[in-house]
Amino acid sequence: MTTPLTELVGVRHPLVQTGMGWVAGPRLVSAAANAGALGILASATMTVEQLRSAVREVRSRTDAPFGVNLRADAGDAAERVRVIVEEGVRVASFALAPSPELIARLKEAGVVVIPSVGARRHAEKVAAWGADAVVVQGGEGGGHTGSVATSVLLPQVVDAVEIPVIAAGGFFDGRGLVAALAYGAAGIAMGTRFLLTSDSTVPPAVQARYLRAAVQDVTVTTKVDGLPHRMLRSELVAALERSGRTAALLRAVRHAASFRKLSGLSWARMVRDGLAMKHGKELSWSQVLLAANTPMLLRASMVEGRTDLGVMAAGQVAGVIEDLPSCAELVDRIMTEAYGALAALPR
Repeated sequence: MTTPLTELVGVRHPLVQTGMGWVAGPRLVSAAANAGALGILASATMTVEQLRSAVREVRSRTDAPFGVNLRADAGDAAERVRVIVEEGVRVASFALAPSPELIARLKEAGVVVIPSVGARRHAEKVAAWGADAVVVQGGEGGGHTGSVATSVLLPQVVDAVEIPVIAAGGFFDGRGLVAALAYGAAGIAMGTRFLLTSDSTVPPAVQARYLRAAVQDVTVTTKVDGLPHRMLRSELVAALERSGRTAALLRAVRHAASFRKLSGLSWARMVRDGLAMKHGKELSWSQVLLAANTPMLLRASMVEGRTDLGVMAAGQVAGVIEDLPSCAELVDRIMTEAYGALAALPR
């Protein structure tokens, strides 16, 4: 299926596997790429050296195009961009809008720039700055999310910009792909659906928790880092929502200390990163620290298998997913469903 997305990045199918921290590593990314989708490597939870090594591992596993997701506000963003350029990565994706200078540098090196946004005005801004395409995530999406449904946000953005628009939030099958294309999107991006594949490195106990979830088991809370965050209900979420200021601050310091040891970051750097994630919101000191080390909370579940003490970011589609296909099986199924849905439309 040829769309502006497949033509832009050189993949066979208009599907994107999103850059999920601790989840989108070399194994999942290469499997998605080999299946014909655009695999995105998550770099925010890696050091610069680990990122270079991961890119090379993906390259050893596939000849297909893939991308790297990074934080535009990270203190070492310039170093990460250098790795992307030097290693010949096809796509750079961003959870936050990159600066015009960063976009220009990447485009000059031939890298396709695809930021993710949650509002029409943000899409207009990055398009004016030179972004090649944009991922638009509606409120159904997992992780940090907004309040506007994809079905409302997507057509707004499609009408507002002339670059390819990739729809995210609420997609898991071929019917969703056809719906997004009908709105004018160039493809769909999925996180939770790729997390729940046999190629994912997420521990079996955590995947089982996702598969047991009903739609009402996926909630949005601001108690993790002060920003709306869609995730599975868990013991941690319940504890955070019950906690007073003192308990929340102690918990945040404990998590921050663990992440500092793992990452090698200084306290000053962690606080700066936490403040950078405020997005103009008023956060308590415990929320600033949690914002800086949310990756540690994700690691507890996605790497260590702790469903009680970790954050399990999840789109609402977690409540309707019931199996763990391989990436190849998933992509083939979605495309078969999409062609079937198109053929069934009245003429």
